[in-house]
Amino acid sequence: MTPSHDRFSAVPHADIKNDERREWLRIEDRLLLEYRRADEPAEAMNAHLPPATEDTIATAVSKPTLDLLVRAGETFAGSPLLPWVSKIDWMLETILKSLVKSHPGSVAIARLTDVDISAGGLGFDTPRHFESDDLLVVKVILPPFSMIEATARIIRVDPAQKGASGFHVATQFVELGGDDQELIIRHILQVQAERLRARKSAH
Repeated sequence: MTPSHDRFSAVPHADIKNDERREWLRIEDRLLLEYRRADEPAEAMNAHLPPATEDTIATAVSKPTLDLLVRAGETFAGSPLLPWVSKIDWMLETILKSLVKSHPGSVAIARLTDVDISAGGLGFDTPRHFESDDLLVVKVILPPFSMIEATARIIRVDPAQKGASGFHVATQFVELGGDDQELIIRHILQVQAERLRARKSAH
């Protein structure tokens, strides 16, 4: 979402700074991600990635449930809903794996991707070459089950780091709903708090 000076015109200066700080809170994370260029048809989503495998399908299906177990802990682990969710996951995974075997390349599915994310934008590695100013449609699943869909403009393209092939793209959201922005900010704050607790308990 591009900041608008008009919406800040009646807001005290301290509140503007606070909003900007929240928007640029940033973390590195591993999230389920899909993307395509905005001028491409919906079926082009993930078309540039290697075909889905049984492993990528298992990861995409199971990650939201595993995230829910981590977040809800014993509350969800003891819930009568857990066996039903597990059964649905198993059925979905079985169907998708069967499709991949019978029609290779037919399953387009979100991939677990290393990203850096803020309420202002998203960065990630991709095997596909994009240009600066390309508009992307991106879909990100925030744990456990929140789907964020946004339009993002590529502001920088660099070679991928750490000897990886491909490119690293940095994007800025240009269309992102206010509720989705709040979901991203809450996710970032929660992950930061979880990581801080983990560091403290390790000492």
